[in-house]
Amino acid sequence: MAVQAALLTILVATATVVLANGDVPIPENEAQVNTWFNQNIRPFGERKGTLDPNLVKAEEGVKIIRVRKDGSEDFKKIADAIKTIPAWNTKRVIIDIGPGEYHEKVLIDYNQPYVSLVGSSPKDRPTITYGATAKQYGTVDSATVIVLAPYFVAANLIFKNSAPRPDPYKKDGQALAFRINGDKAAFFNSKFIGFQDTLCDDRGYHFFKDCYIEGTVDFIFGRGTSLYLNADLFVIGDKGLTVITAQGRGDRVSTGYSFVHSRIEGTGNSTTFLGRPWGDKTKVVYTYTYMSNVIQPGGWSDNSQTSKNFYYGEYKSVGPGSSKGKRAKFSKQLTFDQVKPFITLGYIKASTWLLPAPKPL
Repeated sequence: MAVQAALLTILVATATVVLANGDVPIPENEAQVNTWFNQNIRPFGERKGTLDPNLVKAEEGVKIIRVRKDGSEDFKKIADAIKTIPAWNTKRVIIDIGPGEYHEKVLIDYNQPYVSLVGSSPKDRPTITYGATAKQYGTVDSATVIVLAPYFVAANLIFKNSAPRPDPYKKDGQALAFRINGDKAAFFNSKFIGFQDTLCDDRGYHFFKDCYIEGTVDFIFGRGTSLYLNADLFVIGDKGLTVITAQGRGDRVSTGYSFVHSRIEGTGNSTTFLGRPWGDKTKVVYTYTYMSNVIQPGGWSDNSQTSKNFYYGEYKSVGPGSSKGKRAKFSKQLTFDQVKPFITLGYIKASTWLLPAPKPL
């Protein structure tokens, strides 16, 4: 019995190490993804010993602020609620947002960590919308919502830029719905709606689960290291240039975007690129992804760059836009061993900071 008990202890310890390291790959069977996630990202109470101590401290002292358009709770505007968060906040602040459309520009500054924006209903998601453009604010500061602080969480929300569709061949028309510059950020069941440069996914480790992202040109761009799981990517490709990603790895060789079990659909026929470089390097990988006929046969654009210091990879994607026959020569059809680092939670160092999606309050 003593031997059996010792063996059980070793097996449990080994399993804990595997989960903590985030080395368990996302399963190929999409029906198993939620089970996989729940097994690998356990609730806060079960993981205090493995999380960042500062995050543990924050999660043990939660404050809730409620925002309702009708003024029935603490605030009518999201920006007013955020102003009450002190500089260098050390506790998790959950801003619970009621249904409706909030016309405002929101900033969570670099010294306001541990903020969560949570829609009060997963089905009746509130919309945060504004119509700023690059002409008015510059590209990255045109975003409806800007988050510069670490440990941000968003759930059950719609982020929108309501500016009109720009001409992709002219400057100053970019209009962002969201910009994330804070490290260790997570997004659940949220939508990002715009045209050019919808989502600026920039700087740090980020996780997106069950999110919808819509746009025309470079509508996911930046220098983040991000895992997109079960993402719906909708291309408005009925006219002009359309590109999904413009990842800007530069000298940050560890950064890149990984899309797993995502779906690419939209308007237009065989006109959209999966990605093009922003700068002289870029890293984007699609795994187990459905690609409709909006994707053009070559798949990827080099943006007329001669260096070809790109890492564009695909593994076991399906659909009429996934054909390997005419793919650009600088892209890669990966093996499982090559794709594995991109389809584990270890890719974003999730074991020290990622928690399950917040539940409605």
